[in-house]
Amino acid sequence: MTKLSVEEIPRLIDISAVRTDVTLDEVNEIVEIAKKYNFICTFVMPCFTGILINELKNDDNILVGGVVGFPSGADLTKTKVDTAISMIQAGCDEIDMVINVGALKSEEYDLVYDDIKSVVDVAGDIPVKAIIEIAYLTDDEIKIASKLAVKAGVTYVKTGTGWATKPSTVNTVKIIKEVVKDDALIKVAGGVRSLATLEEMYHAGARRFGISMSSALKILKEAYERENMVFDEEVKLESVSNY
Repeated sequence: MTKLSVEEIPRLIDISAVRTDVTLDEVNEIVEIAKKYNFICTFVMPCFTGILINELKNDDNILVGGVVGFPSGADLTKTKVDTAISMIQAGCDEIDMVINVGALKSEEYDLVYDDIKSVVDVAGDIPVKAIIEIAYLTDDEIKIASKLAVKAGVTYVKTGTGWATKPSTVNTVKIIKEVVKDDALIKVAGGVRSLATLEEMYHAGARRFGISMSSALKILKEAYERENMVFDEEVKLESVSNY
């Protein structure tokens, strides 16, 4: 299995601080870490997203993402659309939206599709990642959600918000890949805590990873050590989350 380099790994990782108790200090850390290690995208909760956009406006290679319907996905479609519009107008480069999980499990597939499609439509050329929240789904429901997301025109099918206790697995990636094939990309979030896991998921078809700042640094540290390089960042273990 081909090993990913220390240059490649940050360009696969969206670093995030999306817990309930995230402070401005941690948001500012996200900015510093993203710049230092060239992580591809950054995410915080909507109230702090403007700070990321402002602080990273001169760094064209670091994207800022906006979250929609986070974390439950049970918002009204109009609310999701309005949030997506606000995030895009603020300057977000990507949108990660949570699908209506309850509607999916109720087999209200038209509602799920329309919900996703409405956000995709207002996003225009902005990539949309549909978060299907696999922790609450059966394998068959994962397949249905992935099909609906692809039909709605998403750029990525994303495994989860990272708030659920059940992690994404390599098998999860394989199930989604079987459905989406080359019609959409796959982003994994929730449970990616090691370099070995990230690489195994990458080779199964995942192309982006949503990971907390501290877990991302731990993974990058592993990659540096594998290449006998010095990694000088202090990893704050207390801020590790499922994401």
